[in-house]
Amino acid sequence: MPDLSNRGQKMPESPIRKLVPYAEAAKKKGRIVYHLNIGQPDIETPQVALDAIRIIDRKVIEYSHSAGGIGYRTGLADYYNQLGFNLTAEDILVTTGGSEALIFAFQSCMNAGDEVIIPEPFYANYNGFSQIADVNIIPVTSSIDNGFALPPISDFEKKITPKTKAIVICNPGNPTGYLYSKEELETLKEIVKKHDLYLIADEVYREFCYDGKTHHSVLNMKGIEQNTIVIDSVSKRYSMCGARIGAFITKNKELLAVALKYAQARLSPPTLGQIAGEGALSTPQSYFDDVVKEYVSRRDLLIDGLNNIEGIKCPKPGGAFYAIAELPVKDAEKFCQWLLEDFEYKNQTVMIAPAAGFYATKGLGKKEVRIAYVLNKKSLLNAIKCLSEALKVYPERIVVKEKQFS
Repeated sequence: MPDLSNRGQKMPESPIRKLVPYAEAAKKKGRIVYHLNIGQPDIETPQVALDAIRIIDRKVIEYSHSAGGIGYRTGLADYYNQLGFNLTAEDILVTTGGSEALIFAFQSCMNAGDEVIIPEPFYANYNGFSQIADVNIIPVTSSIDNGFALPPISDFEKKITPKTKAIVICNPGNPTGYLYSKEELETLKEIVKKHDLYLIADEVYREFCYDGKTHHSVLNMKGIEQNTIVIDSVSKRYSMCGARIGAFITKNKELLAVALKYAQARLSPPTLGQIAGEGALSTPQSYFDDVVKEYVSRRDLLIDGLNNIEGIKCPKPGGAFYAIAELPVKDAEKFCQWLLEDFEYKNQTVMIAPAAGFYATKGLGKKEVRIAYVLNKKSLLNAIKCLSEALKVYPERIVVKEKQFS
């Protein structure tokens, strides 16, 4: 057979999805599998979005403009302007999910061989997006010991070379749930100005900030308007992951024009998804109030439950709906596979994501997992119990004597 492409062979597997065959096999055995491996909430999609799809009165589902429908983009601009962004529809490019927006950003800002600095651990698919764009991720490592706060700015400075073109952050973060403070963003602003870099901010979890904390967008930062790009999506905000609608947002007109060329090459974002997205813009604030309250309740239940298990260390996230936990095991990926292949507690088991795939630095995250608290509290309690019982009998468990995270 013909050779496969080097590019394709270098494309990394998803640490979130690679264990799916083992989960499917466990289900065939009749086991209940609690999916905490993927950010697919069980929260209901807003009724206004579902109604927008139900009342479609069209004879043809046609292409939209490559930048997205003007009605939807205008509605998005109104939404962002309520947050003080001062945007027009012409500052927004609708994409096929936030994933495509990130790919457009990488392809529009960087040449082959250029470098992008990203605090790790980071959303695992950034590795894939960088491979598609043929750019190199240069990681700056954050630590579980301080809850994955932004690393010192000196760590960024050490990594900057003539090939450095951008910094990427996710705020609040996937996979850590860390929410950057205004002061942390200001330190990034200074390094962006000093070295004339792009600052690409993945802000898809903007609505999910807890404990009285506030989200600060890079689009509200003065002096770097031409350097900033915001990546957004309807997937998590409205629990509409399958709609596949995102956005690429920048006030840099030249940059947007380049990104539009990529958008034209893929023709248009999904029309049905845009209809749902436009409908979702009418979601009442009460929906978000209820969802945030529910996520806080789930977070507290999960984090407290995990930290009560001997040997587990798990900081409390300030946003999103993910947490990174360090387990008393030598290899978290082997443990995650063992949970699905060999373990059951009352015919139940749990699927979680090995965290090594969320790091670019080899060897990091080997004892860590990402857990998404996207299931109801009863399911979370059952999943915590499964993990507790599993660690009691796991053959390669590490006996931990030191004081646990608090």
